[in-house]
Amino acid sequence: MDVEYTGRQTTITKKLKLQVEEGLARIAKIVGNSGNVHVTLSTDKYRQIAEVTVQTRHQKLVARCEETEMVLALRDALEKLEKQAIRHKKKHATIKRHPKTDAKETAASKVTHDGAGLIVTKAPATKVAVKSSNGRKAVPMLVHSFPSLSPLPEPHVSRSTDGVALRPMSLEEAVKEAAFRDRDVFVFRDMKGQAMVLHRKRDGKMELIEVP
Repeated sequence: MDVEYTGRQTTITKKLKLQVEEGLARIAKIVGNSGNVHVTLSTDKYRQIAEVTVQTRHQKLVARCEETEMVLALRDALEKLEKQAIRHKKKHATIKRHPKTDAKETAASKVTHDGAGLIVTKAPATKVAVKSSNGRKAVPMLVHSFPSLSPLPEPHVSRSTDGVALRPMSLEEAVKEAAFRDRDVFVFRDMKGQAMVLHRKRDGKMELIEVP
């Protein structure tokens, strides 16, 4: 990856560059080696701010962290980027193309959903000719198969603190932070201590929910 550094009131030392290279080596194993990286290190009074942006062909990862020491801020930013890369890879892996159903297979079975959310597989009625033992003409009969029920899989729940702000912030800061963390749901408190929830809807607009 091509790495570009920007220092604002901060000296970019060899130690910091080595830390960036080690973090990007882990991320490259997930997203690949092709791409551009922009590392911005800045100092604002007592705050040390590290912002890292990774731009690949298919995605853009951004992480921004603040700490009292630049080494800690850079470490947190690289860890967030690694988590984002893993999350994007998992999303891409879950998108699977549905194979074309064979015509014979479609005619043999039909899958429907009942009101309880169970999957019911029904096979069409098959005509079977039953021969009579006394030599009379065979009479066709309808044979129906019983529907099979498959249980619903248990939902997978994972815990994460990446969607919660650790300090009070304004609405504008919360929107930017949610975008940086790539979160569809972001929980924070405003300057008055009121709990708020930002939710990104399907149309891309942010929805503000005030928690009573």
